Amino acid sequence: MYILNIKKVTNHLMKVEQIYTGCLAQGAYYIVSENEAAIIDPLREVKPYLDRLEKDNVALKYIFETHFHADFVSGHLDLSKKTGAPIVYGPTAQPEFDAIIAEDNQIFELGKVKIKALHTPGHTMESTTYLLIDENGVETAIFTGDTLFLGDVGRPDLAQKATNLTQEDLAGILYDSLQNKIIPLDDSITVYPAHGAGSACGKNMQKETVDILGNQKKTNYALNQPDKESFVKEVLDGLTAPPKYFGMNVAMNKGGYESLDAVMDKGLTAIAVEDFENYAEETGALILDTRSPAEFYKGFIPNSVNIGLKGDFAPWVGALIVDVKHPLLLVVEEGTEEEAITRLSRVGFDNVVGYLKGGFATWKNSGKETDEVKRISPAEFAEQFTEKSKVIDVRKISEYSAEHIDNAYNRPLDIISDWVNTIDDSEHFFLHCAGGYRSMIAASILNSHGIRNFTEIEGGFNGIKKTEKFPTSDFVCQSKTI
Repeated sequence: MYILNIKKVTNHLMKVEQIYTGCLAQGAYYIVSENEAAIIDPLREVKPYLDRLEKDNVALKYIFETHFHADFVSGHLDLSKKTGAPIVYGPTAQPEFDAIIAEDNQIFELGKVKIKALHTPGHTMESTTYLLIDENGVETAIFTGDTLFLGDVGRPDLAQKATNLTQEDLAGILYDSLQNKIIPLDDSITVYPAHGAGSACGKNMQKETVDILGNQKKTNYALNQPDKESFVKEVLDGLTAPPKYFGMNVAMNKGGYESLDAVMDKGLTAIAVEDFENYAEETGALILDTRSPAEFYKGFIPNSVNIGLKGDFAPWVGALIVDVKHPLLLVVEEGTEEEAITRLSRVGFDNVVGYLKGGFATWKNSGKETDEVKRISPAEFAEQFTEKSKVIDVRKISEYSAEHIDNAYNRPLDIISDWVNTIDDSEHFFLHCAGGYRSMIAASILNSHGIRNFTEIEGGFNGIKKTEKFPTSDFVCQSKTI
């Protein structure tokens, strides 16, 4: 498990751990009192939780889910099967498997402490915040899921189809939940959200992952709106379309999924070069190359897509590959096969049918056809750039708006399917992002569409700025035809 941080709050009768996974900006929670434990919003791979339970010599009593997650596949089903612990959802949830559907304000006892379910709809209608009450009856912490983030609140545009409510309706419901259930709580209460900065579930999250409620009442823009109308307007302002895989992850979390053990058994199949090539041709499987951009550009299997494992791998896979069920063949660095499959499974991409035995070196040494991306340094770009040069910037609109090369075209990577077919391949262009990770993803996709008349810039805009040659602007140019 790729964990950025584990934060603990411990006294003699209670322990709370935040298990924060950086590549998803996701926080799961492990709570222990006496010989009983609860886990809130677990990730897909459950072994780390099982190891903790064994180490602490405690039994898992409850698995709490704050809502049907859209941005990752939870580990609730596998964890329940392996431990026998029941899964708990908030009011109105309708999972397609056995679960406890809590009533609003229902109390769950855990050792010497209590956990109270507070129904807080708005992000989704089943969204529930769990209030931790210590052995003395003191309300200590809230596990807010996507209802309340640090600096933001959950986006209210993900549950529209399921509810027949508009995003304005849901934002209004969220406002009522915050006003009636969260804001009245004591300022000293600790806030444990499901996500932090970098998650697509919000737009304005702070970099911290734990705070006290009193500080959020002061600093969170959403908690400082004068009325419901202002809240709805501010929360909806600037929302971009959610990633395409969100709906499929909700369906898996609600309806069930294949055990991760089975997914791993299938995916950890080493496939020889000849079989690898034949399978790709016969089935239409996507070849996903997870090597770093620095390795990929020098040589790769034609038509493969590069999304580097050492980066925001899973979210970009989810954003760019339309169907979670599409078969995938992996090209990986030796020893990273299990990590790649695990991180794919977190966002529901379970159909990994195997990986290239021996990696790209085996493919190359067998004499098979290879491809490459023309990549240059920022210094080389400075030498080659003229006023007539075309530059495509694949960063987010917000990044581009803050600063960009004069007359560069902004074509965000997350909507590349909308613009890739508008590229005129007869005219050369330069391609960059912020640091080279996203632009290599874009380069691989362009190559797979037969677009090759471009040069990608290593180090991206961060490197370009250091050359001190390029005039930049801090406004968004009008969209132009490429």
